Amino acid sequence: MRIAVSGAAGAMGRRVIALMREFQGCELVAALERPGHPDLGKDAGILAGLEPNGVQLSASMSGDPDALIDFSSPDAAVERATECAERGVAVVVGTTGLSSEQMAEMKERVAPHVPVLIAPNMSLGVNLLFRLVEDVARALGEGYDVEIVEAHHRRKKDAPSGTAMELARRICKALKRDPNAALSYGRQGLAGPRKAAEIGVHAVRGGDIVGDHMVMFAADGERIELTHRATSRDVFARGAIRAAIFVTGQRPGMYSMQDVLA
Repeated sequence: MRIAVSGAAGAMGRRVIALMREFQGCELVAALERPGHPDLGKDAGILAGLEPNGVQLSASMSGDPDALIDFSSPDAAVERATECAERGVAVVVGTTGLSSEQMAEMKERVAPHVPVLIAPNMSLGVNLLFRLVEDVARALGEGYDVEIVEAHHRRKKDAPSGTAMELARRICKALKRDPNAALSYGRQGLAGPRKAAEIGVHAVRGGDIVGDHMVMFAADGERIELTHRATSRDVFARGAIRAAIFVTGQRPGMYSMQDVLA
């Protein structure tokens, strides 16, 4: 299986390249970055901390890949995915922060032509957490207050994280609540008593935290906490490679990590 990696010089792209050798039959054929990136022309293996692999960091697609794994930026992800639709290349997007308009563009311009898997978090554990919070919210119903807390490293650009927002979306779905009305992002000043249907979402930034997510269901006398902590980016890289293996050969359309877990 021939794989291209977009955002190849970034922290996640380097780990995807480094860990690809764990998966039998997977071969890196293109390492992509934005035009003007200072590392263009360098060997992707060396950038990933490995021996040279002969694949140079480039701004243009080459190598006739079967799938693209993207950990770049929202704008770059849409641009690369559109190119993949023209080339017949399956797409895996782990880039977070895509707007609703960019998601719609993926669905309308890319998914009709090639399989596209977009996930706010590629960790298999987090995707199991997505299932669990829906089940717990549905079982507990309206009698519990729900709070979501996420923590990431100081360099993370978007907040709350895409994972926290997916957790919130799934809880709202289970409780039949409108996210636009239910979600409360942090609290400050005289916020007043907590509203019954409110779902709190809180972002913490500091140090080198890879990614922590906690969902609390609290009632009088007890609380339930579901927590996932990532201690290495490798869990996301391995999940992305597994997603690429899964999505290659699927019919055109939109997929998620839940399909990989099925």
